[in-house]
Amino acid sequence: MKKLIPFTFAFPALAFAQEGAPSSSGGMFQTVIMIALAMVFFYFILWRPEQKRRKAAEQMRGALKKGDRVTAMGIIGTVSKLTEQSVVLRMVEGAKIEVLKAAITDVQPAAEGSSEEEKPEASS
Repeated sequence: MKKLIPFTFAFPALAFAQEGAPSSSGGMFQTVIMIALAMVFFYFILWRPEQKRRKAAEQMRGALKKGDRVTAMGIIGTVSKLTEQSVVLRMVEGAKIEVLKAAITDVQPAAEGSSEEEKPEASS
């Protein structure tokens, strides 16, 4: 059993040993190729789709107009007033809240001819 232990430790070193000295340029070239492949992978899988989503969201926020129904951080409201960086939303029972345009995640354009602001509330 004592003779077997040194052999098991030496076997992996013998199995992976290369004949001659490894060339440094070949190892460097493989490393550069792997880094380039990783960069291409990250560009097409992560960065490019994220840029497209960000551009579409910016276009959606840029096309906001008074009367649109929006969702911002889970809050649903109708656009009452637009400023450069924020939007005032009219909520249930006339409450208003100001949110940043960047927080808006969904926009449903206002229907033509039917505006909630023009409808008077019926009193019983």
